[in-house]
Amino acid sequence: MKIVIIGTVASSILGFRGPIIQKLLSDGHQVFAFAIDYTSDQKKQLTDWGGVPVDYQLSRSGLNPFADLKMMFALKKQLMSIQPDIVFSYFVKPVIYGTLAAKWARVPKRIAMLEGLGFAFTEQPEGKAFKTKLIQQIQLLLYRIAFPASTDLVFLNPDDRDELLVKHRLKANDVAVLGGIGLSLEDYPYQKPMLDKVRFLFIGRLLKEKGIFDFLAAADLVKQTYLDAEFVVLGSTDTTSPNALSDAQLQGYIKRDVIVYPGQVSNVAEWIAASSVFVLPSYREGVPRSSQEAMAIGRPILTTDVPGCRETVVEGDNGFFVPAFDVDALAKKMIWFIENPDQIEPMGLASRKMAEEKFDVHKVNARMLEIMGLG
Repeated sequence: MKIVIIGTVASSILGFRGPIIQKLLSDGHQVFAFAIDYTSDQKKQLTDWGGVPVDYQLSRSGLNPFADLKMMFALKKQLMSIQPDIVFSYFVKPVIYGTLAAKWARVPKRIAMLEGLGFAFTEQPEGKAFKTKLIQQIQLLLYRIAFPASTDLVFLNPDDRDELLVKHRLKANDVAVLGGIGLSLEDYPYQKPMLDKVRFLFIGRLLKEKGIFDFLAAADLVKQTYLDAEFVVLGSTDTTSPNALSDAQLQGYIKRDVIVYPGQVSNVAEWIAASSVFVLPSYREGVPRSSQEAMAIGRPILTTDVPGCRETVVEGDNGFFVPAFDVDALAKKMIWFIENPDQIEPMGLASRKMAEEKFDVHKVNARMLEIMGLG
């Protein structure tokens, strides 16, 4: 069969979609992977696997409807030239415009997957701004048009499904909840946690909605009493977002020895292995990849009771939930781990077991193949 995968950035296609692309190719299918920013090295990697890289135009965050319509008709033309049997689109704009283009190109099987609902659907401590509410309404309108054009609609968590299909009463055909995109557990083997001192690890973009401000404020509180506790932050700054942690703010925490900041690193698994507890006080997720990686290596998870994050914790078994935006509650749970270090290893083992049951990429891909009608 000819299968088209429509994403956005090539790094996501090769990284997160890589295992299923390789599985499809090994099963004898042709795979055409659409991305907006291929480098020559990335194209070579996909070609070496046996796949076909395809460039296409997309403004990931632009709100120009004429540019989006132009892109959609160009995409339809590309699909008609390939004549695929299946189109699998993921991320917001590909789900909307890729699905509609596939419908108009008369592709028989059209799968749309939302890996999260994004910023427009994320609650904020001060409430949503008018512009955010407007963007949400525009997205809902476009989903209302695009969802019925898909043959299959896939969510990563049930909260996102209920938000759109129950609360906002959008219509869709076949609907599935995948439970996470999964990861290769072989790349994240279990390792015993660091226990000589308790080290808390945050991984993510340094944005308010990822919970970085709450993590830093809680770390500051804890360090006032527990000077030996360590707090490590991995991730890149974002100068384009008004919700980003500024460099001045970041340097202030570093200079006061509240956190260690190695920046954005390529050896994430090594940093997880050198930690004790993984912390993600995010405001909303699909199912967070960073938490899945930490669970696979065997770390307790301290996270917020919000969509997506709920899929990574069984309360009191492999970690804890805290309310979103609640710095005091977050600090209290951090202190619990400092005062109960004997619970870190058994909770981490529970995380590993949960990762093996829920997030093994081979199990996840088998489910995706079923949805594709190839299982």
